[in-house]
Amino acid sequence: MPATPAWPPKSAPRLFVAETLGAGASVRIEGNPAHYLARVMRVGAGDIVILCDDATGEWAGRVVDAGKRDVVLEVAEMLREREAVPDLWLCPALLKKDRFDLVLEKATELGAACIQPLITRRCVADKLNLERARAITIEAAEQCARTALPTLAEVVKLDALLASWPENRALFFADESGGEPAAAAFAAHAGPAAILTGPEGGFDEAERAAIRAHPQARAITLGPRILRGETAAIAALATWMAAAGDW
Repeated sequence: MPATPAWPPKSAPRLFVAETLGAGASVRIEGNPAHYLARVMRVGAGDIVILCDDATGEWAGRVVDAGKRDVVLEVAEMLREREAVPDLWLCPALLKKDRFDLVLEKATELGAACIQPLITRRCVADKLNLERARAITIEAAEQCARTALPTLAEVVKLDALLASWPENRALFFADESGGEPAAAAFAAHAGPAAILTGPEGGFDEAERAAIRAHPQARAITLGPRILRGETAAIAALATWMAAAGDW
């Protein structure tokens, strides 16, 4: 007796869409996503595409028509509700473009709820293309089957970040000069949290003093080695998820 085909097919492409989804709804995909579906994945009428809307969850959509400029789908059924995401922010200092791209991608895969880019005195970059950055997080979420996109905030300067910091959120500061062991500090914490990581050149002494003086800040160490900015962000986030997150 032949095996029952998997539903939805494991090979079905995944796509985030802007509109809120519901059973029976019609969804029209245009632009680059349509090119990806029709020309790269070569979907045709009857094929299944996994759709996510970052609001309700994950749905199976059936292709009604795949044209040169657009792909029309009918939403068939819900597969999963939108996932619950641990209340953790990542606050990474801007890095060179390719390295910060890696931070955006891996922070999304690891489950950060919010990414708050910031500028410090030693940053080699002072701006971020938010539209491009958002596209990186969406692609990463599609790849790792995440149903909730991380919030991507506007870039802020470090002093502005500290001045507006919420009273109920712990700020774990990855300080290369030392602090509590990260895993132990994370495991002992309950409630909203954030991780602050520095740029290629690290924080200067005035910045380090200002962060340490903040009432919500807790200095942590990520080990005996000095890590690159992107490595520190990824390692700290992975450690938090293992100790206090959803792993």
